[in-house]
Amino acid sequence: MPLSSFLPLIIYGFVSSITPGPNNFMLLASGVNFGFRRSIPHILGIGAGFLSLMLGVGFGLGALLSAFPPLHLLLKIVGGAYLLYLAWKIASSRTLGSAKETRPQPMTFLQAAAFQWVNVKAWVMAIGAMSIYANPDAPFVSAVLIASTVALVNLPCVSTWAGCGVALRGFLADPVRLKWFNIAMGLMLAATLWPMLQ
Repeated sequence: MPLSSFLPLIIYGFVSSITPGPNNFMLLASGVNFGFRRSIPHILGIGAGFLSLMLGVGFGLGALLSAFPPLHLLLKIVGGAYLLYLAWKIASSRTLGSAKETRPQPMTFLQAAAFQWVNVKAWVMAIGAMSIYANPDAPFVSAVLIASTVALVNLPCVSTWAGCGVALRGFLADPVRLKWFNIAMGLMLAATLWPMLQ
């Protein structure tokens, strides 16, 4: 991939990863409620799941969904329902988590990785990157390069959101503030479904 295409790909990965979306809202809430260390599996799960999604799209899964619209609709319904469930869990959380608690728990590595496959923003990012930057003369190599680059750029971006959540922990130690913060995060997470409904 020439440098003239590689730099725009990095910028694309940065802008699409750092802007608000389901992963970032969940990591902000996780940073507040569980701290950064306990959010690391969630962060790494996003990275691994997003990389696998990018590779899947690059190797033809996006074309399969375009060829079979009912499969795409099913993915949207399942993804939307799961996202609403996660929004409810965040909105109904009322205490800052500590390592000794059995409830609530931060999202696990596998849960975060699996969520990428039903995350509408992740699909848009993956399809956009592959359709804009893939080289038709070297589809396999360009798919691996694009997926790896965007996934590497994504990791520090989503980590920033968890870090911002940690920075808010002191302010949100007040139960009333935490309650309203979690409600706001749950509502914003649910609002990320709006583009999918149009």
